[in-house]
Amino acid sequence: MRKIFVLTVLLFGFIISNAQIPERPSPQRLVNDFAGVLQPGENNNLEAHLEQFARETSTQIVVITLDDLQGYDPGDFAFRLGEEWGIGQQGKDNGLVILVKPKKGNERGQVFIATGYGLEGVLPDAIVNGDIIDTEMIPHFRENNYYQGLASGISVIMDITQGEYTAEYYRENYANQGGGILPVIIIFFIFFVIAPILSRRRRGVYSPGKSLPFWLALGLLSGGGRSHGGSFSNFSSGGGGFGGGGGFGGFGGGSFGGGGAGGSW
Repeated sequence: MRKIFVLTVLLFGFIISNAQIPERPSPQRLVNDFAGVLQPGENNNLEAHLEQFARETSTQIVVITLDDLQGYDPGDFAFRLGEEWGIGQQGKDNGLVILVKPKKGNERGQVFIATGYGLEGVLPDAIVNGDIIDTEMIPHFRENNYYQGLASGISVIMDITQGEYTAEYYRENYANQGGGILPVIIIFFIFFVIAPILSRRRRGVYSPGKSLPFWLALGLLSGGGRSHGGSFSNFSSGGGGFGGGGGFGGFGGGSFGGGGAGGSW
């Protein structure tokens, strides 16, 4: 049994070692859309934001989209990409890989965020998976809006790693908040339709809208969608660049451990 176990481990290691990891691009870029899911303007806009973020913080966030993961686990693929490309700064290990395999036909879409050693404490796996991926990214990916999903997730990552708020604060105040427009419609219907009808039946008077102050109703309507603000407000809908460019100086030789999480749709 021991021999069989050893052979199985060796075979698995051989298979993983032969995964066709894309070669590091030349010139090096932070957005590598091999699957072609981004428009040129969207690609350039994300690249400009990530370049500026890397210059200001030294943290390197790299986006990679691939049509085919060759049957391999997206986590293993993302970690190997981070290691072989040397994403992040040597000694700081502050690189982060966002790997996306778009949904094609009957194949599920997959996303995995791999964090370098230096970011594992700042971005816990539970926040990356349950909140950033499930809340910020996948809802847009389901609509084939890959730019919006990437921009939204990257915004939260930027804010947390810069200390705009902690991962715990994001979870408590932003993640899974709002629940969409349907609850707002239900609340509006109850206060503006049901409540006045019941009141009219009791008093014989019907005055639509008076059962709820206008400012409160407006607040309910405007608060129906979740918004965490922060860096995402800087992302346009995919137009021009961010400005103040200077080009990406290249990867710095960072290392990756086992931090990160993924999801599918």
